[in-house]
Amino acid sequence: MGVITTHALTKRYGRSHVAALSDLTVEVGEGVTGLVGANGAGKSTLIKILLGLLAPTSGTAQVLGHDIGRDGEQIRAVVGYMPEHDCLPPDMRCIDFVVHMGRMSGLPPAAARERAADVLRHVGLAEERYRLMGGYSTGMKQRAKLAQALVHDPQLIMLDEPTNGLDPAARDDMLALVHRIGHDFGIPVLVTSHLLGELERISDYVVVLDGGHLLRSQATQSFMSDTGVVLVEVIGAAADDSDMRAQARMGEALAAHGLTCRPRGSLIEIDPIGPSGPEGPPDPEVAAAAHDRLRDLVRDTAADLGVGLVRIQPQTGHLEDVFREEVAS
Repeated sequence: MGVITTHALTKRYGRSHVAALSDLTVEVGEGVTGLVGANGAGKSTLIKILLGLLAPTSGTAQVLGHDIGRDGEQIRAVVGYMPEHDCLPPDMRCIDFVVHMGRMSGLPPAAARERAADVLRHVGLAEERYRLMGGYSTGMKQRAKLAQALVHDPQLIMLDEPTNGLDPAARDDMLALVHRIGHDFGIPVLVTSHLLGELERISDYVVVLDGGHLLRSQATQSFMSDTGVVLVEVIGAAADDSDMRAQARMGEALAAHGLTCRPRGSLIEIDPIGPSGPEGPPDPEVAAAAHDRLRDLVRDTAADLGVGLVRIQPQTGHLEDVFREEVAS
């Protein structure tokens, strides 16, 4: 059984019966699982249901073997939760707040103080722990929220938009912390984000929601596999040969060799050569040989034209590409 399992989970609001979640069946395992989708996709609703804070309209779910309908208190005792919105008391010191949350989770006073100091060091707030949280920056507040979710040594962490409002550097730091929790600390993590690209950097598994419906649920690596498309960048090698002209000449020459290619910004995008069709992808050895022939043809064509070959690289998939494809369909 997975860390989290849901079966036909549905949540509808109001007389209009608007569905925040619709017939959601999914399983979440160890490591870091990204729950992705646009704002309003149902991510926060799902987390609240899993914590036993919100009753589903229909369907069932289990968290760490506990049923959400009858074991809400047991679930919250073993799960760490970091909410999306700011919920920190501004007139309280961070160390006192984290100790208090540890006590609320059942830790005795000495253990709560020890754990609070430990987790604040891990999240990077050791030197700031005695400051009032009202004077914290957004990044520091997010770290404080993460610390209170970790203080009671939970068996599972749920993080709702942990990078919300952070600048790029602070976002990278937060993502690194999330990765450490899931892999170095060995605590399963369910992390939500509407920024699909950032979760592909840290997640082992991805669940994609749209309008409360499950679009895709699979390993992150399978989203990001090699598409077979090759990207080529060339530059003009002579003073009278601009980069754009070199790109156009290269594209025309590759097309003359029977390749299907098109400009993509400063790059040339080339479709894979070799067998394809409804039977599925070709044998890996056949595909590798076709890829080698394509690279050799690109190299030789660049040499014949006298243009500078900057790079040849495979195009890999991205979560955003998959999301757009699923929504369009």
